[in-house]
Amino acid sequence: MRGRWLGTLALVALTLSPAVVAAGPTREEALKALGATGDAESRRQGAQALGETGIMTDVPRLAAALRDIDPLVRTFAESAIWQVWSRSGDATIDRLFATGVEQMNARQGERAVDTFSEIIRRRPEFAEGWNKRATVYYLLGEYQKSLADCDEVMKRNPYHFGALSGYGMIYLQLDQPATALEYFERALSVNPNLESTRQTIEILKTLLIQRRKDTI
Repeated sequence: MRGRWLGTLALVALTLSPAVVAAGPTREEALKALGATGDAESRRQGAQALGETGIMTDVPRLAAALRDIDPLVRTFAESAIWQVWSRSGDATIDRLFATGVEQMNARQGERAVDTFSEIIRRRPEFAEGWNKRATVYYLLGEYQKSLADCDEVMKRNPYHFGALSGYGMIYLQLDQPATALEYFERALSVNPNLESTRQTIEILKTLLIQRRKDTI
């Protein structure tokens, strides 16, 4: 019996040890890795780890990494930023947020508005609650309400390139391409990796030049 128990304990140890080895870096270690000059792999790992451990005060560091010379660092930094933005710091709110996202993706617009409105009521400082409601309002064609929610996002999170792009999309729907262009350019100034936004900017510049010619 003793030999059997020893064997069982050995199996348990083997099962548990990979989890210990695989434990990721702490937030402090991830921040240090993100700043590792000349070591792209460390910066990649740091950016990825901050997706799991980062907090809002880390966003400026991650935003700076959006300009890293390494494309994977930039990709991981952008993903980490969205992950950080989507955490409220309250498990109940985070569950409600996940429900709202599911409703939005299922095109249950009115239900999603109700869910995000409840999140905003409970935790008004959580910028992403406002951003997701702005998105739903946009999808519902409620452009003025969407603009108002984007304003609330930017008050709480000036790095939110998603909301800046959102302004641009709304102003396109309102046939105000010059204003849309301004916001798309602001979004790109925060995150220079938004290729679709870059392409839209070029199209809008061409459109505006043509409109000016047509008025002469």
